[in-house]
Amino acid sequence: MALDMDFTAHNDEVREVWRAYYEGKPTRVPMILGISSRFTVLNPGANPKGITYREYFMDPEVMFHHQLHHQHWVRHNLPQDAEMGLPETWSVGVDLQNSYAQLWYGAELRFIDGDVPDTPPFLTEGNRWEFIKAGPPEPFSGWLGRAWDYYEQFKQMAEGFEFHGRPVQVGGLPGLGTDGPFTEAVALRGPTELCLDMYEDPEFYHSLMDLIVTAEINRIKAYRGRLGQPVGSRVWGFADDSIQLLSVPMYREMVLPYHRRMVDEFGPDGPNSIHLCGDATHLFRTIRDELKVMSFDTGFPVDHGWLREELGPEVTIHGGPHVEVLRSGTPASVRAETLRILRSGVTKGGKFILREGNNLAPGTPVENVAAMYATCREFGGYEQ
Repeated sequence: MALDMDFTAHNDEVREVWRAYYEGKPTRVPMILGISSRFTVLNPGANPKGITYREYFMDPEVMFHHQLHHQHWVRHNLPQDAEMGLPETWSVGVDLQNSYAQLWYGAELRFIDGDVPDTPPFLTEGNRWEFIKAGPPEPFSGWLGRAWDYYEQFKQMAEGFEFHGRPVQVGGLPGLGTDGPFTEAVALRGPTELCLDMYEDPEFYHSLMDLIVTAEINRIKAYRGRLGQPVGSRVWGFADDSIQLLSVPMYREMVLPYHRRMVDEFGPDGPNSIHLCGDATHLFRTIRDELKVMSFDTGFPVDHGWLREELGPEVTIHGGPHVEVLRSGTPASVRAETLRILRSGVTKGGKFILREGNNLAPGTPVENVAAMYATCREFGGYEQ
């Protein structure tokens, strides 16, 4: 059942919250939600047609129409500091979840009942050097070439089409950013195998990381060029979740040089941003100082008060209740956890954005999201 909400009044409030935040005079903590297509595809109550991820990935028409349904459902059921209700224009984009890069490198796509599609590691002792010798894939090849085909089909489907009386535009494509070179290496080789390579065969490890960084820089530039965007940029946002596996010395030696290469290409001036699921907070100070990152999107577990003291008041921190608290808790427990985080000291400096930690899980009750938002509105205020 959709929210009983005055969307016009909500949207007016949201505009004022963000205006004050970006002017450096926040009135309260803003709250957002990270919600991918899995929230509705894997949620029977939000997926009345019962589409599967196999259908979603393999049929661009299914992907196009489910994205519109997904956005409509979110805009009418999950309160947050974002525009709600019907938009002036819908925006859809090709969505291959977090499998897109591995598929581009040649991994096998695996559909899993009750979960997002995945790709098993495929670089073995027998084929890993052949993979290196083959060099970076062509930017528009394989599954990413298919993504561009979907993109063109989306534009044809959107032409003259309206959803709930509103026009549709076509937006994003997988491959314009990166899930991170170390995370990609882990996905291709396997976490245990890659960590052993770092010690036992550093020549292969560095060859793999060099190939991935070269490939992704080339791909991002090629995609920007094809879309008519500036190929270079001075500010950048990226991710690399798997670095949580590493100590600070190992990160500095084995990954930071590759991050620096990418930042030098796309974000040399900063301030840059990074998304890191899990708990990589022991690395945040190094990342801030070495890569001009001033905005961190966190996962869990995170000690929010400690992190604010570690990074200082000028750094933006995104974070909030563990997704499992939101999925399996009660409105009362969600309220208590949200309040605990808001009172942890993380709001010092006015650069905290509340969100789930990290990516709202299918099956999360809308009542729990509403409790989180109500608590944020009630207790996330700043004195003016």
